Amino acid sequence: MRGLWFEEFEVGKVFQHTIRRTVTEADNVLFSCMTHNPQPLHIDFDFAEKNTEFGKPLVNSLFTLGLMIGISVNDTTIGTTIANLGMSDVKFPKPVFHGDTIRVETEVLSRRESKSRPDAGIVDLEHRAYNQRDELVGVCKRQAFMRKTPEA
Repeated sequence: MRGLWFEEFEVGKVFQHTIRRTVTEADNVLFSCMTHNPQPLHIDFDFAEKNTEFGKPLVNSLFTLGLMIGISVNDTTIGTTIANLGMSDVKFPKPVFHGDTIRVETEVLSRRESKSRPDAGIVDLEHRAYNQRDELVGVCKRQAFMRKTPEA
């Protein structure tokens, strides 16, 4: 399986990614610990219950961002991307909690030839993540530096 070559990205196309993921407590705690984020909002049930409006831990938003982009890779950039150039306009309109199942869609916003590399181009994508209630829980724009179709 491979991702899309630069030329195969169609502006306006929306991918409904079939991979979904239920987020677990272990995901959240491990990610928070691995990234040295001691925020009790994410890892301390007692704190979250007594000191937050949610009454339970929130999933680390950077985990949500990584999952949102990661779910998209199989359908879009696996093996054909050179690098991510950046993410922008990252928003988390609703929180993610342990037990939420995340699905993702990706829209191709634009594409342009690389000015410095004739074998590559830049694709602008927007990823949108939804929970099992179809509430938008994450959105971001991403610039991917993509390989063009190799010459035979």
